[in-house]
Amino acid sequence: MKAMILAAGKGERLRPLTLHTPKPLVRAAGVPLIEYHVRALASAGFSELVINHAWLGQQIEDYLGGGERYGVRIRYSAEGEPLETGGGIFKALPLLGDQPFVVVNGDIFTDYDFSALRRVFSEKAHLVLVDNPAHHPAGDFCLEGGLVTDTAADEASLTYSGVAVLDPTLFAGCQPGAFKLAPLLRAAMASRQVTGERFSGRWVDVGTHERLAEVESLLQGCLLYTSDAADE
Repeated sequence: MKAMILAAGKGERLRPLTLHTPKPLVRAAGVPLIEYHVRALASAGFSELVINHAWLGQQIEDYLGGGERYGVRIRYSAEGEPLETGGGIFKALPLLGDQPFVVVNGDIFTDYDFSALRRVFSEKAHLVLVDNPAHHPAGDFCLEGGLVTDTAADEASLTYSGVAVLDPTLFAGCQPGAFKLAPLLRAAMASRQVTGERFSGRWVDVGTHERLAEVESLLQGCLLYTSDAADE
């Protein structure tokens, strides 16, 4: 099973950090955000990764290389212009093959165990959902009986974490160019072809300086805990 890290975002809300550095290479506790994903996916048993990029993307290739030092093989899907989530994944499909694959947003931080996604899926998509953060109180979708549906006014909603398993058939009929992923997911939901799970662990959408600071705090807490445990 392959995995794709979405790394084509420009990160305008993280300026000036992203004026000369692509958002996935912004560091938290001294490590680029994207490197946490690469290491976590490798630990979970994923050996073939695909990474798309646009803004200053060559820096990502220069930093991660072919993935040898992480024990994985990395292939890149370079975008001349950002293609949004749906268009970016569609462009990378030739590198991903005809089997379901994992997708991870490059600008999130999480301790989700990606090995939980290394199983057989028969649906068009499986989404990892989280409780709605303060900056997104309305949420994205509903989860009921393991199926994901569009939000309704009288139902409790959850937020899409940026982690999913997608089947290539989700993109049937799509054409090259920029387009969003959400409409494809909602169409699949209408035919009960999207499953999901609720994740209650650490998760941060690193879209602002404040949320980057939150990740720094989480990581420092982990380091302190590890240090204290080692001293016992």
